[in-house]
Amino acid sequence: MQLSSILENIVNDNQLHSKWLNTLSYMENAGAKKISASEHKEEVTLLILKHAAEEHRHAYYLKKQLAKLDENLCKTYTNAELLVPDHTRFYLNTLDVQVCRYLKKHFSLSGFDLKFAAYLFVTYAIEVRADELYPIYQQILTAKASKVTVKSIILEEEGHLEEMLNQLREFSPDWEKHAEAIIQIEQQMFNDWMQGLAKVVN
Repeated sequence: MQLSSILENIVNDNQLHSKWLNTLSYMENAGAKKISASEHKEEVTLLILKHAAEEHRHAYYLKKQLAKLDENLCKTYTNAELLVPDHTRFYLNTLDVQVCRYLKKHFSLSGFDLKFAAYLFVTYAIEVRADELYPIYQQILTAKASKVTVKSIILEEEGHLEEMLNQLREFSPDWEKHAEAIIQIEQQMFNDWMQGLAKVVN
């Protein structure tokens, strides 16, 4: 089942749509916490603070959008209020672990250097995914004349992607080869997540 078909089925059902917004909010919040966890104890850049703050804002913004559907739904991040909660909860952690393994193998990194490199590549993969997912979601919202909108998130995610590209170019001259390998890791995880979603929405 294609992403657009899955999202269309979700938007057509108020309860599913509420859980979808809550699921996206959960993942944005998890991303913000992951960024903060990768920070150096002292050498914290303005860019990392900006990125973590914007991801937290996205989580808050998506949660606020729920009121446009039903303000009584999805008050928490409990499993009952998320779509495919097992995939959702472990998505970022699993990706982080697999990327760390890849970077250890190819760059022999450890400690903070490994954490920071993982932050760069994991964030890049997630921003590439957001760059695909949010515009398709917004197209469906617009077509359905939904009160929900993610336009502001799309603009910020595009900015994040450009920022990650700049940092990756500084990190390694052959960053593209490694980024492509990590994109493939994320793609498999996304496919599994989509299969789980397809079962829920059918």
